[in-house]
Amino acid sequence: MEKLLSQWNSFIDAALRSVCPGRLLERYVRIKKDVLLIGRARYDLKKDRAVYVVGAGKASVSMAAALEKILGKRIQGGMVVSPYGYGSKLRWIHVHEAGHPLPDRAGFIAGQKMLRWMMKTSTKDLIIALWSGGASALLPAPVRGVSLEEKKRLTRFLLRSGATIEEINTVRKHLSRIKGGQLGQSLAPRQVISLILSDVKDNRLDVIASGPTAPDQTTYGQAINILKRYGLWDKTPKGIRTHLECGAHGDILETPKPGKQNLSHVQNLIIGDNRLAVRAVAGEARRCGFHVWIWPEFIEGEAREAAKRFVKLARKIHRSGAPVLKPACIIAAGETTVTVRGSGRGGRCQEFALAAAEGIADLAHTVVLAFGTDGIDGIQPRHTHKKYPPSVAGAFVDDTTWARARAIGLDPQAMLANNDSYSFLKTLGNQIITGHTHTNVNDLYLLLVF
Repeated sequence: MEKLLSQWNSFIDAALRSVCPGRLLERYVRIKKDVLLIGRARYDLKKDRAVYVVGAGKASVSMAAALEKILGKRIQGGMVVSPYGYGSKLRWIHVHEAGHPLPDRAGFIAGQKMLRWMMKTSTKDLIIALWSGGASALLPAPVRGVSLEEKKRLTRFLLRSGATIEEINTVRKHLSRIKGGQLGQSLAPRQVISLILSDVKDNRLDVIASGPTAPDQTTYGQAINILKRYGLWDKTPKGIRTHLECGAHGDILETPKPGKQNLSHVQNLIIGDNRLAVRAVAGEARRCGFHVWIWPEFIEGEAREAAKRFVKLARKIHRSGAPVLKPACIIAAGETTVTVRGSGRGGRCQEFALAAAEGIADLAHTVVLAFGTDGIDGIQPRHTHKKYPPSVAGAFVDDTTWARARAIGLDPQAMLANNDSYSFLKTLGNQIITGHTHTNVNDLYLLLVF
């Protein structure tokens, strides 16, 4: 087991190195005399043209630091918003910390400041925006008639409902003055280049960070249907219901849509996603002697149901050696959901691991591991210090986990029913703790059979 722990720690390290935001940004951004090269685009940095930086997300500070290293004093100013505990002092770009995954007043103030400050820039200036997962909560800018507290309350309902991130962000975009392409639209005719680290399925630009500079494919009507689908419409604050209904009736303008010219001044460029992390883990697993099979689909849906699919595959490998021979390493990326019905604590990766524990209890030499590349699984304390435990990234279970739990009086089934994966896995010492990783490209799920 000690050797195995060392191996999967090397898998995690390889994944995180591959999606280091600073390194990724440096691959795409160069400067040559007075010309800024970003991807295939060229931006002329004349003396009368200033460069400003905005952004938000779990990777925004790392991205901003890399951008400062490249552009230096050419940056006239900027601000990025990160979760509490992620901040560090930069030279030209101000860092603000705010609440995540629930929005708070610090984020609200940052959003107002960003909007006011951007409007003071010259139309000749170049705006570089840095977006990564987490920005949706970090930059709340409620529409008129909706309070921050109402948005926070609805966000809490959505996070516990089992709704996907695409569905949650559909609602968020239609309650915001920033999301759904609205920030990009407001900056016209300034040229805007957004550098984006993706944490969503299919790298949908309108979903990552709720797409502040990307055209939005969703509608007010879809936002209403999502709230009704998850039984939240009657719980939704009246001001929010009124706003969404007005939008659905055409009394409020929709968010900018694909194919329109109101975002033609914006370039959106994805600099990294979960495929990089999957490939890095695959390479490290092969180096360690495993036969590798990459799960072809994005893992989503209820965490405990997705775990059953992993268990089913583990049994197939033991039985027939398909789709890959032992020692086998199955690698998947995705983002599951948890419908919270109990009073326990945990996150989607920990619930995935706990749900898999029973299924592999009779499969010798089998391990299931799930962790968030951001280092955070579930709602964590606002600050991490002696009073609070460190953030949990995920967890692992093996064929001994179920029996060990029973031997010390834990009831895994009851704890799963109570959504208390945190207590279960903490007691057994099966949590994965990485600390803040300053990146975010979804979750990784590993199945090891040896």
